[in-house]
Amino acid sequence: MRAERQLEVKGATGSGSASFRYALTDLGRDRARQYFDVNQYVGPAPVPLDAYVAEMRALAAARGYIDRDRLAQGFSHLIVSDGVLEQLGPAINAGKAVFLYGSPGNGKTVIGEGMGHALGGHMYMPYAMTIDGQIIMMFDPVNHESLEEDAESSSVVAAASHDRRWVRIRRPMVMVGGELTLDMLDLTFNPISKFYEAPLQLKANGGVFVVDDFGRQRIRPQDLLNRWIVPLESRVDYLTLHTGKKFQVPFNVMIVFATNLEPRSLADEAFLRRIPYKIPIVNPSLEEFSRIFELNCRRRHLKFHPVMVAYLHRRHYAPVHRPMRACHPRDLLDQVTALCRYRGVEPTITRELLDRACASYFVDEPEPNHAG
Repeated sequence: MRAERQLEVKGATGSGSASFRYALTDLGRDRARQYFDVNQYVGPAPVPLDAYVAEMRALAAARGYIDRDRLAQGFSHLIVSDGVLEQLGPAINAGKAVFLYGSPGNGKTVIGEGMGHALGGHMYMPYAMTIDGQIIMMFDPVNHESLEEDAESSSVVAAASHDRRWVRIRRPMVMVGGELTLDMLDLTFNPISKFYEAPLQLKANGGVFVVDDFGRQRIRPQDLLNRWIVPLESRVDYLTLHTGKKFQVPFNVMIVFATNLEPRSLADEAFLRRIPYKIPIVNPSLEEFSRIFELNCRRRHLKFHPVMVAYLHRRHYAPVHRPMRACHPRDLLDQVTALCRYRGVEPTITRELLDRACASYFVDEPEPNHAG
């Protein structure tokens, strides 16, 4: 580069050429602009598409299966009935799409996250991928948890060298809600930087992709289902570059649809057939509600009183036939804690505090006014 006058020596910090300080010349800046006109990607070298496909196939072939103990460990932070776990386990092992449906507030979203925890493990994701000279950004710090720093800080001995084009991550768990659009499932080309952002399902490859509040997106459910009808059947997806070139990538991702709408109102029989696991998430029993209440008390360092759950049921649920939801203990205890802090007292659970929390949390029909 010095011979071509692309750069020049600006000084030295010691003796020898290793201490030289360099700067670009005008010719060097022109050369850099020529490359940036092609694309402005800066980072680890992208891997070829064939290398990524081979890694995903090897990952799928080496995928183990979970048993009851491993599944229970993945859901240890939740209270989930044995019946639901007996349905979730085979679904995770099959790696097929899952429909979680039922009333709102019973934990469909956190159960979808728990499936990712139960799957567990790690994998390697390329920072970027190249197809026909086009670069696609793959690693996303928002959706991928890097394990590189943990591995390097665990020992004073230098770790074995590896291909630094790849980053070691936890199996991805990508979640989207009502903001999902069809454009987010295709390559996103930036006309200024001139490289692509990978779609969400490609970022979730090897892990779990949760579509929360399915049926409430800004697109029709049928449009989303039609987009995925081929990938769910053939386990491959097709993406298109802005040049018009179409290419195939593995669809090694577990799709979880979570909805409080009736599944038959969202999809026809042809699509429901491609979602072999349809699991209802029902209201908790009184015993399960009590366990959820106790779990949330421990998380907030509150003393658990079983009599308080009995009082809640007798005073605020049974008389008005109000169904119990799995989210109620968390929300009510948050209100109790907030009220105690407002009063300047140590958070605790009393009947009076529970009454006030229920009064502001639940929406009851107003009593008729008999005056006049």
